[in-house]
Amino acid sequence: MKSFTIVQNLLTAMVVPFLAAIVGLASVSGIYIFWKIQSLWSGNDPSLFMHDIDKVPWEQFAITGVAAGMGIMAWGITLVIISGLLGGLFRPRLEPGRYPLQSFLTIQWAWSMVFHRIALFFLPFLVPSFIGNTYYWLSGAKLGKGVQINSAHLNDAGSVTLGDRVVIGGKAIINAHLTEKGELVMAPVSIGNDALIGMGSVIQPGCTIGDGAVVASRAVVPKWTNIPEGEVWAGIPARCIKLADGSKPE
Repeated sequence: MKSFTIVQNLLTAMVVPFLAAIVGLASVSGIYIFWKIQSLWSGNDPSLFMHDIDKVPWEQFAITGVAAGMGIMAWGITLVIISGLLGGLFRPRLEPGRYPLQSFLTIQWAWSMVFHRIALFFLPFLVPSFIGNTYYWLSGAKLGKGVQINSAHLNDAGSVTLGDRVVIGGKAIINAHLTEKGELVMAPVSIGNDALIGMGSVIQPGCTIGDGAVVASRAVVPKWTNIPEGEVWAGIPARCIKLADGSKPE
C-alpha cells in the first residue's frame, strides 16, 4: 500500500504540469484573437499596442499559452493550499450540540466555511490527489493512511475523521453540520478503516460508520446514524441491506 501511495503521488506530480500544458495550448487561439483585436484597435500607433501581430510566429503563441496554463495551475494549487491553512486556523472548536443561528459561534462557523467555498474554485480539479488530501488535512480533517478522497464536498473538515484506506466516492457529501429549527447543529462524522462511501451519497452530522462498512451510491445517511462494521446500507433514508455476515436483515 505504501508503494502504491508513492506511485500515485508521483503520477499526480507528473499529471499536474501535463494538464497545465493542455489548458495552455487550448488557449492559443484565444490569445491570438485577444492580441489581434488589440492590434486592430491600436491602429498604426505602436505606443498603444503591438500592431504587427501577424508577424509573430505561432510558436510564440504556443509558448505564451503553455506559460499561461502553468500560471493558472500554480494559482489554483496555491489558492487551495492557502484556503486550507486559513480554514484550519479559523475553524470553530465547537463541542457537539445545538447553537442559535443568531450567535457569534454561528458567525465563526460561517466564516470558516468561506475558505472552503474559495477552495472550491479549483479543488474539484485536484481530487483525488495528495494535494486534495493535503487541503483537507490542513483544514483540520483527521486522515488515516491510504485515504482516497474523490469529492470536493467534505464540509466541516475539522470535524471529520477518516480511517485507513477509506474511499470517498465522487461528489459524495459529508456534513458535520445542519440547520434545524433556527439552530446550527454540529456533530462530528467518523468513518472507520476500509469503509466505502459511494458516489453521490450524503452523510449527515453525528454519523459513525464502522470498519469495512459500505454506503451505497446516492444513499442518504440521516444524522446520528451508527452503521456497524461490515454492513451495507442503501436508500433514502439509508437502511441496512446486507449484514456483516453477508445475510439480509429480517
